[in-house]
Amino acid sequence: MDTFKQFENTLIDFLAEDPNQALSLGLAYKLNELPDPSRHYGLTKANKAKDLLTQLKKIKEKTTDFDQRVDLDLAELTLKSCIHCYERRINGDIEFVQKPTAGADICEGIFTLFVDDPRSPAERLDNINVRLSHVPEFLDAMVQRLTIPVTRWRQVDLEMVDSLPTLFSAIEVWAVEHEYADLHRLQQNLRTAAEALEGYKDKLEALETTDQFALSVDDAEQVVKNRGINLSFDELHKIAVDFLKETRQQIASLTVKLNQKYQLPEDSTSEQLHDFLNKRFQVNLQGQSVDKVIDFYREESAKIIKFIDERKLFPIFDDQQMLIEQTPKFLEPVIPAGAMRSPLPLREGTRTSLIHLTLRDDLLDEHTLLGIPVMMIHEGIPGHHLQLATSTTHSRKMRRIMFTGDQAEGWTTMLEDYMLDIGYMGELTDEARFIAKHDICRIGARVAIDLFFMTGDKKYLDVGIPLSYQGEDVFAMAGELLQKVTGFTSGRVQAELNWYSMERGYPLSYLTGNKLVWALKEAFVNKHQHLDSTLHIDQAFHEAFLSVGNMPVSFMEKVFKHQGWV
Repeated sequence: MDTFKQFENTLIDFLAEDPNQALSLGLAYKLNELPDPSRHYGLTKANKAKDLLTQLKKIKEKTTDFDQRVDLDLAELTLKSCIHCYERRINGDIEFVQKPTAGADICEGIFTLFVDDPRSPAERLDNINVRLSHVPEFLDAMVQRLTIPVTRWRQVDLEMVDSLPTLFSAIEVWAVEHEYADLHRLQQNLRTAAEALEGYKDKLEALETTDQFALSVDDAEQVVKNRGINLSFDELHKIAVDFLKETRQQIASLTVKLNQKYQLPEDSTSEQLHDFLNKRFQVNLQGQSVDKVIDFYREESAKIIKFIDERKLFPIFDDQQMLIEQTPKFLEPVIPAGAMRSPLPLREGTRTSLIHLTLRDDLLDEHTLLGIPVMMIHEGIPGHHLQLATSTTHSRKMRRIMFTGDQAEGWTTMLEDYMLDIGYMGELTDEARFIAKHDICRIGARVAIDLFFMTGDKKYLDVGIPLSYQGEDVFAMAGELLQKVTGFTSGRVQAELNWYSMERGYPLSYLTGNKLVWALKEAFVNKHQHLDSTLHIDQAFHEAFLSVGNMPVSFMEKVFKHQGWV
């Protein structure tokens, strides 16, 4: 085995040391284990990453192969991100000892075994059973890790822990249905785990907390660099300001046009028009429960795929599928409207995505006949599912296992406009674009709030939107901006802010990626003027984009140049 392949395998083994990450990669490693939540594990992991980084640099010095160098650069980002995750500090201590994650850590692996594992129910239940038996000791170790948790992060963990019994109940029902042989022990482990979770909640609630979670400027900048984004915070902030100004102008223009179309008063505001369109295009549940909305999503997905197939817009391979389901209660705190579990990158067989939709009566305005197509374009085909499923077929493992927000979200947000541009919504194009522009304002607010949360600097919230809140509650400040920009319900605003605060650098990836992907396409178009139609240029760009695999857009630019595509 050559040195590069050996390093690649060593890196994957390193990532798979975490039982949940092993499952997310599609590897059958440590199926009976929960993650080690201890401070010692985190510091040991960082040191191992440093050793691998040293090995990587030695290999890179001797490597002239372009593809290997790209893969090594991707590996370097992964390792630096791991090191930084376990070593960056807030409030004078390491960040991760101030972030309780028991609910997510317990849920993640067990849920994957429950819903996304091709083996028999008995085999999966055996693994779940043993994992459940480890819950009490895991929770003890989590409490020992924590020093002074961030107040908001503690609340998120308490909400997830509170909702875990719904997962436990579903597992028990599943076990009964399949006449699981070790049902008695499973039920005992479920009871013991539930009791341990109640004890954990009491201990967590008793801890002193802090409202401060800003990083140093150096650490905040490192977070963004580790995502492969090479823009300064001032440049990112300007992108947000310009985007929101431009988008609000588009919304104002569409408001005038649609007020005339629907004979609304000339002075009707965009908010009033938004409410009107939500009501006019509300899904008709015909007296059925809210989960009936899922049927509309499935039907819309089929329409989109038919539209794409007729025009051969995107290369869609056969051995893939999307499953669309309601978000489980235990995941609602971190999935405001919709999200997708992408195909596991190293698992062979049918590439399967699971799209979760958060459906409640108070969120029905998030699911209309205008909003549903945009959601499916973003999450399904041609969006996340197609890009990430295609990446799992790549011949190079690093291009499978790497996930980069600016590429993934840049692709999907670009497509939201593109599919309307080419006429998918027909006579309702203006209505759909109005709703989409209203919703996509969120990605401008996300840049501002992400930068604000990471640095604590209020200047990043100044994006041309007047704010009235004068207090010091960072979530109240950020929430006012997000609500004014998007009109989201208060429930969605708070759920969005939860993950903005915890997934540092990811929220700003949406708009950043959007701008970078559009720029990449523009360069591609300029290079391919010899093709005989806009359709053929689009087809060629989509094929090239999807063929590269997973990597930041800054890396894609290098690949496109190397291939002569730009």
